[in-house]
Amino acid sequence: MHLTTLARHALSRGRTPADTYALLARRTRKPLPSARAVCLALTIPHAETTRRLNDCYDALLADPTPGTETDTGELLEALGVFDIPKSLTDTELAIVDHLLTAIDAHGSLRPGHHHGLQRWFTTGNLTTAYLSLTTTHPHPRTGNPTLYWTTLTTAGELLTTTPHSDTRIKYALTHCRTQTTKHQKSTGPTSYSSPPEASVR
Repeated sequence: MHLTTLARHALSRGRTPADTYALLARRTRKPLPSARAVCLALTIPHAETTRRLNDCYDALLADPTPGTETDTGELLEALGVFDIPKSLTDTELAIVDHLLTAIDAHGSLRPGHHHGLQRWFTTGNLTTAYLSLTTTHPHPRTGNPTLYWTTLTTAGELLTTTPHSDTRIKYALTHCRTQTTKHQKSTGPTSYSSPPEASVR
């Protein structure tokens, strides 16, 4: 039976992607084809599957140790290798753009948090991504607090227009607006104004 068919069968019987990988890898002793089969069974596009597996091949799949299939499967799942990408609407894509701008403006986002955000973007879990950023304060020196909170305000406003909007967004949005006002007052006008004497001829 084809590996992808086996993976699809295992998943249909309630096995997790990690368990399915371990099952195939123990049977075949071929970690890369096993991981690829799970991805394809989950309907992850072939090009995306190849990219993800290339990223983790050296660390997890190049030199398999017998008996570690379960641990490897759990690591692959934790890394997001088996995350099913969601097709985003134009509004959702705009929200992701704003959240990416906020990430850049943060200035000191932890790698683990950044990884989690990328996974939420992939799976379309934008509410969780947004709420996680609204509880994190940007670095005052390496970041841009005004841009951070302004961008999150815009992202929150867009999120409230999406179907089944989470009620928590409303409270987070109020927090972002408050922070935006606070930082705008502390930094003053963002545009440059020439001193009066410079305009006098």
